[in-house]
Amino acid sequence: MTKVDVVNIDNLSLVFNTNDGDVHALQDIDFKISKGDFVSLIGPSGCGKTTLLRVIADLQLPTSGSIKVNGKSPERARSERDYGYVFQSPALFPWRTISGNIGMPLEIMGFNKSERKERIEKNLDLVNLLDFKNKFPWQLSGGMQQRASIARALSFDPELLLMDEPFGALDEIVRDHLNEQLLDLWRKTEKTVVFVTHSIPEAVFLSTHIVVMSPRPGKIFDVIESPLSADRNLSIRETPEFLKIAQRVREGLRAGHSYDDEK
Repeated sequence: MTKVDVVNIDNLSLVFNTNDGDVHALQDIDFKISKGDFVSLIGPSGCGKTTLLRVIADLQLPTSGSIKVNGKSPERARSERDYGYVFQSPALFPWRTISGNIGMPLEIMGFNKSERKERIEKNLDLVNLLDFKNKFPWQLSGGMQQRASIARALSFDPELLLMDEPFGALDEIVRDHLNEQLLDLWRKTEKTVVFVTHSIPEAVFLSTHIVVMSPRPGKIFDVIESPLSADRNLSIRETPEFLKIAQRVREGLRAGHSYDDEK
């Protein structure tokens, strides 16, 4: 079966002009993301993971190179709402119920009331929050709030889901649970996901492909295609196959640092 490219990045670089001089955030980025992939971007703090995600989302403009999202410019993909974005914090409006928060993009996009209700309930059910639809964000735990933000990002059925380290602030037990739920959600919806993380176990557990980035200027040091089955649970983290991938990621992160030091 021929793979369809959802994201295609060619020789992309980004330089920030600051009062203290130019900051080279990304350099010579080349990679493709195919439809249905779950791609994790992992690397040290400041390596450009979030910047790269923001370039895909048309929230940051590259200095050079090219990028296509669904075969079109990021600007057009954004205007045509080809992606949903999940931030590091849930960013829910405290004066709106969970249903109201999830329905807000649909209101802006002009969906009628009955279709909004149908989509809200469908996506609440996907993240197991249907019983909490009339609660306010402050009445939910941090993990539940983040699940609500995922439901909001999916409410208008985008092809691509961009996630900027959404579970980084949560404790390990909650994070593990949400990793399992996100993997189940990905299997059910068959969305293409680009996921930023600092966690090696999280990246290996969730991903079909792991993109290892080196320190600034952010470069792609390695792209690892996972052989793990999509149908997996947390117990897989103790298997030799999982540990082998995790070790390759760890070695890539170390080598990326060494590569930077030798310049």
